[in-house]
Amino acid sequence: MELRGWDEVDIILFSADAYVDHPSFANAVIGRTLEAAGYRVAIVPQPDWHGDFRDFKKLGRPRLYFAISPGNMDSMVNKYTANHRLRSEDAYSPDGRHGLRPDYPSVVYSQILRQLYPDVPIVLGGIEASLRRLTHYDYWQDKLRPCILCDAPADILVYGMGEKPMVEISRRLADGLPISACHDVPQTVYIANYVTPLESDIVLHSHEECLRDKRSQAENFRHIEEQSNMMHAQRLLQPLGHYVQRFSAGATVVVNPPYPPMTTEELDASFDLPYTRVPHIKYKDKRIPAYDMIKFSVNIHRGCFGGCAFCTISAHQGKFIACRSKESILREVKQVIQMDGFKGYLSDLGGPSANMYGMHGRNLNACEKCKRPSCINPQICPNLNTDHSKLLEIYRAVDALPGIKKSFIGSGVRYDLLLYRSKDEKSNKAAMEYTRELIKNHVSGRLKVAPEHTSDHVLRLMRKPSFQQFYEFKRIFDRINREEGLNQQIIPYFISSHPGCHESDMAELARLTRQMGYKLEQVQDFTPTPMTVSTEMFYTGYDPYTLEPVYAAHSQDEKLAQRDYFFWYKNKPAHGDYRTKPRREESKDEKRGRHRRNR
Repeated sequence: MELRGWDEVDIILFSADAYVDHPSFANAVIGRTLEAAGYRVAIVPQPDWHGDFRDFKKLGRPRLYFAISPGNMDSMVNKYTANHRLRSEDAYSPDGRHGLRPDYPSVVYSQILRQLYPDVPIVLGGIEASLRRLTHYDYWQDKLRPCILCDAPADILVYGMGEKPMVEISRRLADGLPISACHDVPQTVYIANYVTPLESDIVLHSHEECLRDKRSQAENFRHIEEQSNMMHAQRLLQPLGHYVQRFSAGATVVVNPPYPPMTTEELDASFDLPYTRVPHIKYKDKRIPAYDMIKFSVNIHRGCFGGCAFCTISAHQGKFIACRSKESILREVKQVIQMDGFKGYLSDLGGPSANMYGMHGRNLNACEKCKRPSCINPQICPNLNTDHSKLLEIYRAVDALPGIKKSFIGSGVRYDLLLYRSKDEKSNKAAMEYTRELIKNHVSGRLKVAPEHTSDHVLRLMRKPSFQQFYEFKRIFDRINREEGLNQQIIPYFISSHPGCHESDMAELARLTRQMGYKLEQVQDFTPTPMTVSTEMFYTGYDPYTLEPVYAAHSQDEKLAQRDYFFWYKNKPAHGDYRTKPRREESKDEKRGRHRRNR
């Protein structure tokens, strides 16, 4: 501040992640965006929340407001596995150390700031808050929780990708308006003591009703997901009931509709900000695992129209694809080429889904009215333009740059888009051309794809295509490898314990993948995270769209039993019968846990 001649800052942002000045890190994106808008911004990464709170006081009072960015990942997913065990490292902390962030930093940081500076506005954002903006099931507390603003005493919550709402809130406060004057800013959430519903509003079941009746929570979620994925959404209102003491009995959570998807020019402007692309110098000689993973990668678009039931991308970024221009992408690749340690290999040239770049509806008027959470499930929408031509142009332009030896595609590839045959022969030809280009030039020995399961009824609940499409894609993959003289593998991802999955489904998965010669590595146990269809099915026992009952494995024993089928080659059952449950030794922790549950 002294070097810049500042006697105060406009905005102080507290982040639960280490500070990496890179467009893949939320605290850097928001900080650089506000800086570009003319505000003086200070960022305090991973403040110590114990003791005298000196990290929260050292920069004093901001002129406008405090902002809280709880991290690139949900704090609980970042820290704990699906079995409630501590992860081996914190990917967003120096040297992967645990203990540098609290559980639920949105709540902890805002409570401290409210205690220290009761009259300074607090703006909450990020994944953790965004996905807890309404009543949600918290897997780690195993209970239904209200909007996070009930626990975190912030004034307003920004959900989704926050550049536009943060700049607008800053502008209004800089003009001398109170934080209450920001209640009509799109893509924000606040709690009001009394709200008169408009005719266009959707009034959800109250939090109190959802606590009493799980079906009410399931009914709510359909509206929440549909409005998260609409071009022109409606305002959502959820009364709290008599649940929260610091609000009146008529208190209501108000979720304003989101901004429209960013234009190419707006997205380019965000990525073209003057990022250094490296961790802050305070982390010298320390490793930040998440940064190591993306150091030499480039993100080319936002949004995902896959609508997978267990994924939160569309809840946060929406289903409409916002693409960067080729020129912006090439500018960033040229920056990567100049980075220390770069040896000519881009680790990823992708996005939330690798091959959705440039895709959109042919008739945009139809898209503006569409409520479908997925453009490709249960069938690919005939209005969707699935042309891969623009993506091929990007790949070839990047590979032609001096200094690039090879660009890999590390993001997930949607093979159902590659197999789809539309009435547009140009798109069909481009899909076949893309498939060969991908397999021949952009696979680092192993191509990762995500069939997720083999059972059709589980895949239907997951909103994933039939496993038959994986067979078909693998045949194409193997054929192109033979024709090109390559020796590459296709690595499938699978999930156990997803709602609707029984032990017999996992036994069939083990049998089929064994027949295909797989010893599975890329596997995970389903982890319920806020604001996904799968989590609502897990908690409520209902499909939110049909309200039909859905089975889900809840106990630790049920979940471990399902997960064991992935590892048939380590835990072989008697007589080689993979339709029976594999024998497995309990660890000491599991034995202790079983004894505790029995008691």
